[in-house]
Parts: sequence; structure tokens; C-alpha cells
Amino acid sequence: MHDQPRFKPLAQSDFYGDLRSARPPVEGTVARGQLHDDTYFFTGKLGDNPGDYMPFPVTAELLARGQQRYDIYCAPCHSRVGDGNGVIPSRGFPRKPPSYHIERLRKAPLGYLFDVITNGFGAMPDYSSQIPPRDRWAIVAYVRSLQVGQHFPVAELNPNQRERLAIAPLP
Repeated sequence: MHDQPRFKPLAQSDFYGDLRSARPPVEGTVARGQLHDDTYFFTGKLGDNPGDYMPFPVTAELLARGQQRYDIYCAPCHSRVGDGNGVIPSRGFPRKPPSYHIERLRKAPLGYLFDVITNGFGAMPDYSSQIPPRDRWAIVAYVRSLQVGQHFPVAELNPNQRERLAIAPLP
């Protein structure tokens, strides 16, 4: 039992006709948990273009998870409010990350934001190995909520909401 016959990986063997000691996986085999049948969920793209919808409903729990993941992975550079003035740039990082509140990123499709988190962009590294896809989508939802919160038209607030925010009533 202590001396079992075995072959080293990729060793030659005359047991099979092709002289390999191991068999290749059956064509079409997918590792458990790796069947990425919903391409939009895993890429954020519809064909070659970024999509602009969430692949599942946005809930308060999802936004809370997005905020938690954002604070861990994104806030050091982009800051907690998404203006690009995080701790890393303040300590001399040569390239300041963009603010999420610029017009270009406010109008960017959700799939674009997901793709940037997944594959990186410019000086930003990719986070595909650290952040699972569902958490990347949660971060995207949270970033969009930051954008909406910073640019919500005051005219659309009712008087009670304006009062709670200490905003003077509009004429």
C-alpha cells in the first residue's frame, strides 16, 4: 500500500495508444462552478458593446454589499464619495483616478463600469481574481447610487425631503 504504482504527470506510457499516461478531458467538459452560460453576467457586454442594465434586481442588501466591497477595493483610490481624492493619490500616486461624477462616467453604461472593474483600465489593475462577479455588479450598483445621489435634481424633491436635507425651498 505504501508503494502504489503511478505515473508522473505527462510521463510516457505504453498503456494507451497515444503513449500518454493521462487522458485529456472529454470535449465540452466544464469544471464545477465554471459554466459561464450567462455571458452578460460575467462580462457586462452584449456582443462587443457594454450593456446598460443590472443582471438581477437591485435591493437594499445588494447596495449595502456594494458599499462594503467599494470601501475595501475602490475607496483607497476613488475616495468614499467617488471623487477620485482617495488616500492613495493624496500620498503621491502619480495618476489621480477619475471622479465618478464627471459627465462621461455618469453617462457610461453599467456594463462599462463592470468591465473596468473586471479588466482594469489605465493605471487601475483588474480585480477579476479578487472580486467575484456578483460583488462586482454590487459595486457597480453602489457607484451608480453615488452618482445619482450627487446629481439628483433638487426640484424633484418634495418640501419634506428638502427640509430634511436643509435645502431652501425653490422659488
